[in-house]
Amino acid sequence: MLLYELFVLYTAGGVRVSQINITDVVNEGEFNRFHLGILICCCLIITFDMFDLVIYSSVLPVLMEEWAISPVQAGAIGSYGFLGMMLGAIFFGILADRLGRKNILILCVFIFSIFTFLCAFAHGPSIFSVFRFVAGVGIGGVLPNVIALLTEYAPKNKQNMMVSMVMCCFSVGGILAALIGIYVMPVIGWQRVFWVGVIPLMLIPYMVKHFHDSPSILLMKGRVDELRLVLSKVNNKFLLSQDIEFEAIINEKSSGSPVLGLFKNDRALGTVMIWIAFFMCLLMINGLTIWLPNLMFSAGYALGSSLSFVIVLNIGAIIGTLILGSLADKYGVKNVLVPVFLMASICLMLLGLKNNMFILYVLVAITGACTMGAQNISYSFVSHYYPPLMRSTAVGLASGIGRIGGIIGPTFGGILVSLNLSVQMNFISFAIPGIVAAIAFSFVPLKFSTHRKNKRNGIGGKYL
Repeated sequence: MLLYELFVLYTAGGVRVSQINITDVVNEGEFNRFHLGILICCCLIITFDMFDLVIYSSVLPVLMEEWAISPVQAGAIGSYGFLGMMLGAIFFGILADRLGRKNILILCVFIFSIFTFLCAFAHGPSIFSVFRFVAGVGIGGVLPNVIALLTEYAPKNKQNMMVSMVMCCFSVGGILAALIGIYVMPVIGWQRVFWVGVIPLMLIPYMVKHFHDSPSILLMKGRVDELRLVLSKVNNKFLLSQDIEFEAIINEKSSGSPVLGLFKNDRALGTVMIWIAFFMCLLMINGLTIWLPNLMFSAGYALGSSLSFVIVLNIGAIIGTLILGSLADKYGVKNVLVPVFLMASICLMLLGLKNNMFILYVLVAITGACTMGAQNISYSFVSHYYPPLMRSTAVGLASGIGRIGGIIGPTFGGILVSLNLSVQMNFISFAIPGIVAAIAFSFVPLKFSTHRKNKRNGIGGKYL
């Protein structure tokens, strides 16, 4: 059986082809220095992407006291960042499928870095909210492009691993934000913790030099020399001489709106169910991320120990992402996500009970694994669920629709706190969206035309 379709000629100097499929070149490659560089850079981008988002929860108790803002106002400020993320994910996701992912990703990193830094100079909630919103636009645009680039340049047997490792860095960013909130903020003040936001700017020169648009986009735009260069980095088994012609297996034509493409070929129900699941999951995660320290503080724990719950939550998410990724490869993502979201809801309900510290930490860790960990795997699922030329659009819209839940989450938490409900009722309220997410994922159909084609070609299949 030929690994590469069409004509293959063997020479003493290696393998030479007159026509080659770019997807085969990428899939048959081995993990090398090029992949490692992209992986490390993307890990750092996502770490600071999450840090810039979560640092608000670390400074929230101080801001509420210094600016004399109510819980509802504090939740609304948090929601402005998520509103920006929603718009950024949708807008930059669609734009990247049209214009290319490299420059859009660089622009998004620049935006969220600069405006997170500017938050340090805000003298009141109004201007602070504006900076958080604009930073959120950049933050939202990062993930669709990072996931799409990793999926399209990783070797076939390393795609899920690379995506899982990058998604773990969301939790690393959350841990970093909590540690700075506990140990650094009391020393230097809340303003200076936002200075960390400029660090990702140092990654831009590397991105300019070493990042590339997806192979399908390069071929579609006729940038053959750049395509030949990047394919030689991805897979050095083949001599990509000037006389080689490239082709791509594209299941669907790129003409028309990529948004409408999400509903074609029997994908409509799956798309809607994915959006509902993302909405509910991010409502639960973002509301919990913002309000967990405050809820535990209200339950009688010191601020330092309350922030430590955020660290445990994110450690659980890291471990959960790696474990769930392995289980998903074996049993399928859908079969893993449904019971895991149900488990998350149960753990959240149990958090409302007065337990000893060890049990609380265990429950928080499992909650992190079953909420943030499961959500991380969900992004990889979406990336594999759709064809390459609509991949950024698919991830961006799923993330964007989810961010509507993220917008509601912090405000929802603020309303709960203002109602002076019991701690148990607050956690029960946050658990309900997890049940809805589990139900929605259970209705996502996997057998549609593109999936059948991909399964015959060895793409997706078992992972879904």
